[in-house]
Amino acid sequence: ALPTSAASKTPQKQHLETMSAYQFVLTFLFMGPFFSFLVIFLLFTSLWSLSVLYLVWLYLDWDTPKQGGRRSKWLRNWTIWKLLRDYFPIKLVKTVELPPDKNYILGAHPHGIMCTGIFCNFATEANGFSQHFPGIQPWFAGLSSLFCLPVYRDYIMCAGACPVSQQSLDFILAQPQLGQAVVIVVGGAQEALHSVPGEHCLILRKRKGFVRLALRHGASLVPVYSFGENDIFRLKAFATGSWQNRCQIAFKKLMGFSPCIFWGRSLFLTNSWGLLPFSVPITTVVGRPIPVPQRSHPTTEEVDHYHTLYIKALQQLFEEHKESCGVPASTCLTVI
Repeated sequence: ALPTSAASKTPQKQHLETMSAYQFVLTFLFMGPFFSFLVIFLLFTSLWSLSVLYLVWLYLDWDTPKQGGRRSKWLRNWTIWKLLRDYFPIKLVKTVELPPDKNYILGAHPHGIMCTGIFCNFATEANGFSQHFPGIQPWFAGLSSLFCLPVYRDYIMCAGACPVSQQSLDFILAQPQLGQAVVIVVGGAQEALHSVPGEHCLILRKRKGFVRLALRHGASLVPVYSFGENDIFRLKAFATGSWQNRCQIAFKKLMGFSPCIFWGRSLFLTNSWGLLPFSVPITTVVGRPIPVPQRSHPTTEEVDHYHTLYIKALQQLFEEHKESCGVPASTCLTVI
C-alpha cells in the first residue's frame, strides 16, 4: 500500500494517524522508564512475584540482544506503522538493487530527534522494505543501554533492533546467511543537538568505526539520507561551547544520549506546542553500495580511504535528491 494523500483522508483516518504518531513519541520517550519504574514498584507490593519472575527472565535472557535478538514479523507488520507512515507521510526511495549475496552496512543520516524515518522504513514493513529489497534482512542498530530497559528491550528486539556494539554487529555480519543489512545512525545521539529545521548538519568526520566494521567483514557501505527528518520538531539549539551545550555533551558522555529541548504541536490545538510531531514529509533515500574488501586487520589508511569515499557518495546522494525532496537547490550538506 502507498501512503495516502491528505486530500483523500477521512476525519477518522486523520485521527488514527495522529494517535499513531503520538504513541510513537510516547513509546520512544517513556516506555523504557515506565517499565523500569513499574518493575521496581511491584517489588514492594503483593505482586512482587511478577517482578521477580521477570528479573529472573531478564538475567537468563541478558545476552539475547547481542545474538540476533527476537525479530517478530507480526510486530513489524502492525497496521499502526502504516498509519505512522501516512501521518507525515514517510517514503522509501530505492536507487539501485542490493543483491542478497552480500552483507551491507547502511549509514543512516541524520539522527533527527527520534530517527522517525529510519525507524519506520527499516524497523517496520510500513513501506515494504522486504519487497523493495528482497533477500535483505535489515537490523536497526540502537544504543546498547536501551537493551537493559525492562520490556522495552523485548519490544524493540521484535522490531529487528540490535545493540550498536562490536559483539552484536560482529554476530550478525558473521552469519552464514548473506543479505544482512545493519542500519547504523552514524551521527548518534550527539547529532540530535544539530536537528535544526531546514539545516543539514552531520557528525561524521571523525566517526570511522562503521567503516572499520565494514572492512573487517567485507560488507558494502551504503549511504542513506532521510530528507525532512530534522523538520518534524523544533529544537532549541545552543551555541557550540556555551555552558548549556557543554552540559548536554557531558550528559551524553555519562548517559549515552543527549538531552534536547524540542517541541512539536499540541494534540488538540494546531497552534499550540506539544509532543506531536509536525506532519512534514520524510523521504528516506537508499544510495548505491560502495564495495569494500575484507581485511582482518584494516589499516588506518584503508579506513580513511573508504571513509572519504563514503562521505563523497553521501554528499552526491544529497545533491542528486535534495530538490525532489523539497530542499532548496542552494542548501548544502555540512559534515563536521
